[in-house]
Amino acid sequence: MIATHGFSATLTAKPAAGDRLLELLLSGLDEGSPGASEHCVVYLVSRSASDPDVVHVTEGWTSEDDHHRIFAGTAAQAIVAQVGTLLAKEPEYADHVPVGGKAAFAQP
Repeated sequence: MIATHGFSATLTAKPAAGDRLLELLLSGLDEGSPGASEHCVVYLVSRSASDPDVVHVTEGWTSEDDHHRIFAGTAAQAIVAQVGTLLAKEPEYADHVPVGGKAAFAQP
């Protein structure tokens, strides 16, 4: 599948909540979670090198409609609700139109 819709988000956790935020976001790859959907073709979670409470998420989806449909589901809404309790401020988003690339990384 090819990504035609994407975005990145920068999330700032409450002090000392960065590890929990990372765990929660990575659970989005578990079976039945949004990142496990066939429509999610990129799901990259990374941490700021200078601030352990700042987390970045990059996602690529087959379409914007697929992204909205998957995130309207109960599994995604449960993760979103939990993420909200860990944040020190509103997330910052940037939309993307994926055009190509490559990713390889070690699993935590």
